[in-house]
Parts: sequence; structure tokens; C-alpha cells
Amino acid sequence: MSTVATGPVMLYTEQTPNPETIKFVVNRMLYKGTADFRTRDLADEWSPLAAALFDHAYVKGVYICNNFVSITKEFNYNWPDIMLVLKEFIKQYIADDKPILKKGFDEAMEAIETEKSGVEYTGDDAELVKKIKELIDTYVKPAVEMDGGNIEFKSFNEGIVSVVLQGSCSGCPSSTITLKSGIEGMLKRMVPEVKEVVAEMG
Repeated sequence: MSTVATGPVMLYTEQTPNPETIKFVVNRMLYKGTADFRTRDLADEWSPLAAALFDHAYVKGVYICNNFVSITKEFNYNWPDIMLVLKEFIKQYIADDKPILKKGFDEAMEAIETEKSGVEYTGDDAELVKKIKELIDTYVKPAVEMDGGNIEFKSFNEGIVSVVLQGSCSGCPSSTITLKSGIEGMLKRMVPEVKEVVAEMG
């Protein structure tokens, strides 16, 4: 999956609520979806771009979504020392029209997700889960994406909603506050059966 080239590649950076993560935004659609690479192995298997970024010793995580790449750095490096190198690297990589993700990535991730959750919801729970997922997708996801991250519904069990945080949200100090004050509050209001929202790192 490579990008469709139109004119020069423009790139700018955005801060995220996580001081260890910065969002590199380009004027191309990189990938319609979310691709979270926490490990070098997963990047090597599925994303030539993420694998190339992991070649830099200070890159700890790569998250690709729509027209941006969020990079989480190792904490012992400073952004001013590495930002320009990463900016130039991403810009050149995209300008050269190199592949972002390998074919079959979506299907492989879907299979892993299904295997992980292994839960089939029935009756009232199925309706509740559908409503919870819709609320997360409509109200929470767009805001989280603006910050260079992602949130996915994981499970619902006895009033407890589990979600997975990815990209800049993973390991971000303010994501816990957002989760508790914002997301939990909204879901409790809209779906009275929800008692609590807990996060797992993706």
C-alpha cells in the first residue's frame, strides 16, 4: 500500500498530550485505519515504514493512521535533538513512494483481535456492546485521533468496559484522566448499565 503522489510532500509536527510522543502530519493519506507498532518484530513483519523508523535507536513505538505517523521516543532522548532527522526521513520516504504497509495487514490484525477477545455477545449484552462501540467511534475516537492516538473497544463484562489505548495515548499520563473524567462519564450517562471504564495498553 503506497500513497498517491500529488505535488511535493508537506509535513508538520504536532504536540500530543504525551510528552514522549509527537505526531508527524503529512499531506497524503498513508493508511485508512490504525496501525500500531510497539515492537520491531511486528514492524518488520507488516510495515516497511515502521521498520525503517525502528532503525533509529531512539524510536520506541510507531503508530500510523490516516495522514499521520505518531512516534514515541525512548525517554533518554530529547525531541530537539531528533525531530528534524525524523521529519526529513518521513518526508523523503513518502516522496520516494515507498510502501507504508504490506497487503493483508488488516485481515491479519482482525484475526488477532478476534482471537484475543474470543467473546460473543448475546441478547441484551449484544445491544449494549453495539451502543458502546458506536459512542466510542462517534464521540471519542475523533478527539483521540487529533492527539495522535487511538482507542478501541475491547470487552464489556458485568458493567465494566475495557478499552485499548494506542499511539500517543499509550503510556500518556493525561490519558487516564481523559478516560475517567471524559469517556467513563459519557458512557455512564448514555448507557446506565456501564459502571466503569478501564484501559489496557494496546
